[in-house]
Amino acid sequence: MIAAAARERDGIAFARPSHSSSLFDRVIQTSGDSAYGHHALAALWRDAGLPEAALGYAALDAGPPLLPSSFAVDVAARATIGAAALAAAELFFQRGGARQHVSVTAAAAAAAFHSERLLRIAGGPAPDFHDAVGGLYRTGDGGWVRLHTAFPHHRAGLLRLLACPPEREAVAAALARRGAEAFEAEAAEAGLCVAALRRFSLWDALAQGQAVAAQPVRITRIGPAPARPLPAAERPLAGLRVLDLTRVIAGPVCGRTLASHGADVLLITAPHLPAIAPLVVDTGPGKRAAFLDLRREADRGRLVALLAEADILVQGYRPGALAALGFGPAEAARVSPGIVTVSLSAYGEEGPWRDRRGFDSLVQTASGFNAAEAEAAGESKPRPLPVQALDHASGYLMAFGALAALHRRATEGGSWDVRVSLAATARWLRGLGRMPDGLARPAPAAEAFADCMVAMQSPFGALELIRPPAAMALTPARWDRPPVPLGTHPASWA
Repeated sequence: MIAAAARERDGIAFARPSHSSSLFDRVIQTSGDSAYGHHALAALWRDAGLPEAALGYAALDAGPPLLPSSFAVDVAARATIGAAALAAAELFFQRGGARQHVSVTAAAAAAAFHSERLLRIAGGPAPDFHDAVGGLYRTGDGGWVRLHTAFPHHRAGLLRLLACPPEREAVAAALARRGAEAFEAEAAEAGLCVAALRRFSLWDALAQGQAVAAQPVRITRIGPAPARPLPAAERPLAGLRVLDLTRVIAGPVCGRTLASHGADVLLITAPHLPAIAPLVVDTGPGKRAAFLDLRREADRGRLVALLAEADILVQGYRPGALAALGFGPAEAARVSPGIVTVSLSAYGEEGPWRDRRGFDSLVQTASGFNAAEAEAAGESKPRPLPVQALDHASGYLMAFGALAALHRRATEGGSWDVRVSLAATARWLRGLGRMPDGLARPAPAAEAFADCMVAMQSPFGALELIRPPAAMALTPARWDRPPVPLGTHPASWA
């Protein structure tokens, strides 16, 4: 354990928030500490109220850490992937199968946490989806801001706000006349995506930092329904139907994970909603994809019909957005008693930032990670985590929460609501501790993950994607269909 005096001496990299647990004090010597990884998995498992006996069937690889970071990103990857896979295995046991061993290797977990970077299309790397206008900028008060411009309307809105052309030099000049936190607030008021750089101590002092959920997954019973045990099946989620109303990374990773265990996952989006093409490919295996425009009454009616036969609804819109259209958790439970709803937000369901739009990179910046990682590296420029760890961890936590809720539905009955936020996942990752030498390792080359990839033919051409990252002894995870372009299928159950 690092002493409080040392934390103060070494600065914000090891600061402990007032609302945190003692895990914030831990310094990990190596993220290959499999016992610590299993401890993180077990804490998630027990918080979800799942059977203790299953924990003996999980094995997390004690291999060397692969992702260069002063944070326990490798531990987070193995624990969240392992928790989701073990929950699928437990559901298989609950529906009449035998308990089975589940394992996660260091390489498979690291590959899964940057799957979008390892994606290959027609023999080459996937197109870079990062916009040149986005990213980090200095502000006139000596601070930093990060702009997220991957969606065209967010990019256009920021350029209007800054009154400048779409050139990085012009954006930099405009921001040199602004203050970091003042511009962050101005952008948020306009519904745009900006985060000011903060250290952990400043984030912890904010009302939003204090409002972030203490646990990364919250599972709540939201309505009555009879217990619904699942019949015997060859795969953990065979016969279960999932509506996936998500985009970008975290939510789609949840749907991709559920599909890998046999669920019928129907991705619903609309032609007018922007999408990031390489991410559609990366997170699309196992899913069908349909269009519904919820601005139209007929399409809302179609979604109600789909919802009535669904087991799980996964959505990643801002808190209250789907509820305003009549598809919030309470409304879903009335339409489909016994449903499990899974909701993702950026900054959480409570606090003054609950309505803010956000992405992994913005939450990293706002909540202290980029400042702490830079300080650990001895650098002055903010340094991001080596992968979109908040996104990927949140996706696997969403899948884990959904599966845990299905287990509760089978034994206790009821409709269930699962809540995950990028900010709560960040808090959890921070609580796993720090590795003083974690930045000394080099980033692995793509070739190091060759055994973690699977080839697949698709409408996009020949693909190489990550294979499902957890090994399951009796029900190996797999994807039964390749990713497809958005809107390929009718909005109906197969």
